[in-house]
Amino acid sequence: MGTFIQLTAADGTQFPAYVAEPATPVKAAVVVLQEIFGVNTHIREVADAYAKEAYLAIAPAMFHRAQANVELGYAEADMGAGMALKTAIEALPAPGALQDIQASIDHAHKMCGGKVGVVGYCWGGLLTWRSACLLNGLSAAAPYYGGGMTTEAESARQSKVPVMAHFAEEDKWISMASVAAFKTAHPQAQVFTYAAHHGFNCNHRGAWHAESAALAQERTLAFFKQHLG
Repeated sequence: MGTFIQLTAADGTQFPAYVAEPATPVKAAVVVLQEIFGVNTHIREVADAYAKEAYLAIAPAMFHRAQANVELGYAEADMGAGMALKTAIEALPAPGALQDIQASIDHAHKMCGGKVGVVGYCWGGLLTWRSACLLNGLSAAAPYYGGGMTTEAESARQSKVPVMAHFAEEDKWISMASVAAFKTAHPQAQVFTYAAHHGFNCNHRGAWHAESAALAQERTLAFFKQHLG
C-alpha cells in the first residue's frame, strides 16, 4: 500500500520514511515509530492498517543516522543488532533523531492538512513519549510498552498532549511497579495494562497476543478519533 520517501530534518540530514496513504479522503495523520527492528514488515503493516482507517501514516527510519536500510527479524541475533543500533542513536547529541520525528510530523501536516498523532512500540513507545513531551505539532500520543518511559528520569517529563499508554503485565523489561508510579505521576494520562508479554501487538513475534492487540488497537483508534478526528 505504501512507499518510501525521503525527508529532511532540521540539521539537513536526509532519511527515508514509509508513507501509507488512505484510499478514502484523509481525516488526519499518524506518525508510526518503530521497535528496535527497523521499519520492517510489521511496522509497514501497522502503517498500512492506519491508512485503512483513513489516516495518513508515516513511519520514519529511526536508525538511519547510525545505519541505512535496517530491516531486522526477531531472532536473538536480530535483537542484539537492534539493541546496538538503539544504543548508537540514543548516544547522539541532543536532539539527535528526535529531529527526524519532528520532520515527519511537519511533513504529515503538509500532506494531510489536519491534526497529527504519534504511536510507537517498544523503543518507539519511548520515542512516542518523548515526542509528546518535547516536540511540536502533535495532538495525541499512544505509546505501547515504551521501554524506559516509566523510569524516574523519563516520567519526570510532562506531556504537551493527551496520552494513552499500553503496557504488558508480564513484561520482563517494564515492571508493573514502575507503570503504577508513572500512572500516579501522570493522572491525566490513560494507562492500560494487558495480560500479555512485551511485544504483544506484533503478530510476527511469539509474544503476540491477539486479544490484547485487538483491544489496545480499538482503544487507540477511539482515542485518535477523539483527538485527531
